[in-house]
Amino acid sequence: MSTIMHDHDLEEALDGIEGDRRDISVINLGPQHPATHGVLRVVLTLAGEEVLKAEAVVGYLHTGIEKTAEYKTYQQALTLTDRMDYLAPLSNNLGYCLAVEKLLGITDQIPAKAQTMRVILAELQRIASHLVWLGSNALDLGAMSVFLYCFQDREMILDMFELLSGVRLMTSYITIGGLLADITPDFPQKLRGFLEYFPPRLAEYHGLLDNNELWLERTKNVGVMSQETAMQYAITGPAARACGIDWDLRRDLPYTGYEQYKFAVPVLQDGDVYARYAVRMAEIEQSRRIVEQALAVLPTGPWQVDDPKIVPPPKWQISASMESLIHHFKLYTAGFRPPVGEVFQRVESPRGEIGFYIVSDGSPRPYRMRVRGPSFANVQVLPMIMKGGMLADVISDIASMDFILGEVDR
Repeated sequence: MSTIMHDHDLEEALDGIEGDRRDISVINLGPQHPATHGVLRVVLTLAGEEVLKAEAVVGYLHTGIEKTAEYKTYQQALTLTDRMDYLAPLSNNLGYCLAVEKLLGITDQIPAKAQTMRVILAELQRIASHLVWLGSNALDLGAMSVFLYCFQDREMILDMFELLSGVRLMTSYITIGGLLADITPDFPQKLRGFLEYFPPRLAEYHGLLDNNELWLERTKNVGVMSQETAMQYAITGPAARACGIDWDLRRDLPYTGYEQYKFAVPVLQDGDVYARYAVRMAEIEQSRRIVEQALAVLPTGPWQVDDPKIVPPPKWQISASMESLIHHFKLYTAGFRPPVGEVFQRVESPRGEIGFYIVSDGSPRPYRMRVRGPSFANVQVLPMIMKGGMLADVISDIASMDFILGEVDR
C-alpha cells in the first residue's frame, strides 16, 4: 500500500461522509501490489480499518488489442485474443473463431472432431483457470500449500496443451475453420490419465478449505453481493451464479455442441466470498464431467473445414500441387474476405460471458472489433462489495471476483 494522499485528495474522497472523523485516511492499494491480481489501483477511504469508500482505477496496462486487431488479417488477429485473458486463451480463441465463422457462413461446416475437441479444450482451460484462481486466492488468505498444489495440477493441463500445439500458454490452437493441427496419437491417453488422477486432488482441496476455520472466517459473510447488484452491474459467470442468477451460456444458449453433454450449473444464494469459492469448485467438477463425456465420443476424421480459401492445404499437397501452393500463398499474404456484415458471438469463459462483436467491410481485416469482457464488470462492482467491510476483507473481495486486467485494459 502506498502513502497517504494530500489534503485536497482527502477532502474529495470524504465528500458526502457525515461527521467529524479524525481516524480517516485515504490510501492506494496497488497498482504495484500482488494482492490486486494485476495492475489495478484501488483508492480506499478508511476509518481505522473500516472501508468507507472504494474506487477501482484501471487503465495501467494499455494493450490496445481491439484496435490492433483492425490492422491485422482475421487469422493474425486470432493471436491477439490469447493475450487478452491470458489465463483463458483457448476460451478467447473459441469466441473469436465462432464469430468469424459466423461471418463466413461456415458454422455448420466445422467437422465433428474439431467441435468435440473445442469443448474438451475449453473445459480444460476452465479447470486450469479456476486452479490459478483457487491457488492465488488461498495464498492471499494464508493457505500457501493450496497454491503449490493447484499450480502443480495446472501444469498437467498445460503439458497437454503443449503436446497438441507446441505452446503451453498462448496456443492459438482453436483456429478459424477448426483446429490448428490434428491431435497427437497419445493425447487421449494423457487426458484419461489426468481425468483419473484429478478427482482425489479436488477432494483434497475441499478437505483443506471447506471446514478450515480461518478460511471460513475470511470468506463467510464477506464481500456480499446481492442479486440486484449483480444484475445492475451486468455480472456474469461464477460471481453471478454465486448470488442466485441461474444463467450459463453453455446450457441456455449452447454453442459448439454443448447441448449434447450432461452437466449441472451450480447456483448458490449467499453471494459472499465463500459462495463464489463454492461455485467455482463445483464448476471444476462439472468441467471434468464434460471432458469425460467428450473424450468418450471423440470422433476420428478431419479437424478443419474442407476449404483451402479459409484454411491452408496440407503440406503434402503444397509440395505436389501448384494450386495448393497458390492457395497457401494467398491465404497467408492476403487472407480471406468475409462478406459485408456484422456479428456478435458470446461464450462462457471462466470469468463469465465474453462476447466478440466484429464488423466486416469485405476486406481481409476486421473493420471493427469490440469485446465485451466479463472482467470489466467484475472490477466495477468492487466498490459496492467492499464498502462497510474491513481492510483485510478487501484482499478477499478482489481475489473472489477473479478478473484479468489484460482483458479490462484491452
